[in-house]
Amino acid sequence: MREETDVLVVGGGPAGATTAALLARQGHQVRVLERERFPRYHIGESLLPSLLPVLDVLGAREVVEAHGFVRKTGAFYGWGGQEWSLGFDEPDRPAAYSFQVIRSQFDQLLLEHARTQGADVREEVRAGRIAFEDGSGHGQGKRAVEATWNGPNGTEGRIRFDHLIDASGRAGLLAARQLRTRRVHDVFRNVATWSYWRGAAPLATAPSGAIGVFSLPDHGWLWAIPLHDGTLSVGLVTDKRSFAHARQAAGGSLQTVYDEAIGRCPRLAGMLTGARQSAPLKTESDYSYVSDTFTGPGWFLAGDAACFLDPLLSTGVHLAMYSGLLAAASINSVLRGDIDEDAACAFYQTAYRHAYERLLLLVSAFYRVHDGRDHYFRTAQQLSVRDQEPLRLHESFLNLITGAEDLYDTQTDDAVSTFLHTVRRPVNGRFPQGLAGHGTSDLLPLPTTSAQAAAGLYLNLHPHPHLRTDSGTAHRPV
Repeated sequence: MREETDVLVVGGGPAGATTAALLARQGHQVRVLERERFPRYHIGESLLPSLLPVLDVLGAREVVEAHGFVRKTGAFYGWGGQEWSLGFDEPDRPAAYSFQVIRSQFDQLLLEHARTQGADVREEVRAGRIAFEDGSGHGQGKRAVEATWNGPNGTEGRIRFDHLIDASGRAGLLAARQLRTRRVHDVFRNVATWSYWRGAAPLATAPSGAIGVFSLPDHGWLWAIPLHDGTLSVGLVTDKRSFAHARQAAGGSLQTVYDEAIGRCPRLAGMLTGARQSAPLKTESDYSYVSDTFTGPGWFLAGDAACFLDPLLSTGVHLAMYSGLLAAASINSVLRGDIDEDAACAFYQTAYRHAYERLLLLVSAFYRVHDGRDHYFRTAQQLSVRDQEPLRLHESFLNLITGAEDLYDTQTDDAVSTFLHTVRRPVNGRFPQGLAGHGTSDLLPLPTTSAQAAAGLYLNLHPHPHLRTDSGTAHRPV
């Protein structure tokens, strides 16, 4: 029997749960298909303060606050021979803190919240092929209209929809499997290896609940994230070539590579003196990618289904929930008849792409803060010509930084060098190290004013997320 819904959301992680909750609470019929049973494990535990306004719009701030996650009030960097702390309690920050979360629990809270808002959530149901109005699986400009699904005990079916949110994560239902529009970046072809420790000492002199980020003297860097269950998440990130050489030298032992990397970081090794590793190692690689387009007739890519960068500045969950908010506002405005679908898609593509590109540039610049240390690794993390070709970096980033000149006026081919020169200058009396006080919360503004309009539209959050024209009025299609 064929089913129908206003909005089909594939994936119940932060991107899908955010979109589903926001649309369901406005009375739209929303179905969520999640292939796993929550809670389920996921990496990406350190959240940014820029997420708290999104949680407020979602109406989920109180339930997250009450759960007991570690409050993250800043970050500590031991990078390139320098050490510095950054606090989130400075003026004009979006919030004075964020959270270090166990993702299985955080993601379940968001998915359950979507249920309370009226979304029909089906777990252990895997979405299959997306059909377009011409009956094909590749679209070619046609509208997405239907999905097949498979559930427990051999159940299966089809569901028609007016709008599809592909929040299927790295699996990439549309971009990776059907449309084949995903490409891996030349930059950030890294390997991440991590585990959890019990009995670790706190990170001295760092803000309460801070993430620790430590560059290594040769290749790569380490993270340390305190979690509310008493464990410390500790991960190693390095480029694939260096990782392969290190593993070969270690006789193939991943554990030896991990242990030796920690041993080369005295501050982190000191924190782990007397601690014990409490879980097997996990590994991921080649995780930096982007889809050529984030939206099309009847569909939106959200979160990791659209793009993923690098764990360095903890941007994954932000991009997931940010895109979920943008997608919900876009679809809500179309379903209410305020704007036409072409305008909504143009807004989403522009706003989400710009947010992603800002972070891409920021992470690449951060890797180059100390060019003299381990030249190969720093070079391996630079944006290649191929990576930069499709970007409009002057729009996406430089003109959003106070005092930064337009990229086209600089007459340079190296956008990252131009940006890096700009953000090395201290701002507002902040620490001169690293990126001179420019944090990700400065660079992830919600497009909520006409001055931040994307494709002529901007986000209005009250009384519910919807889109307005840059003149401040609703645009109703004729």
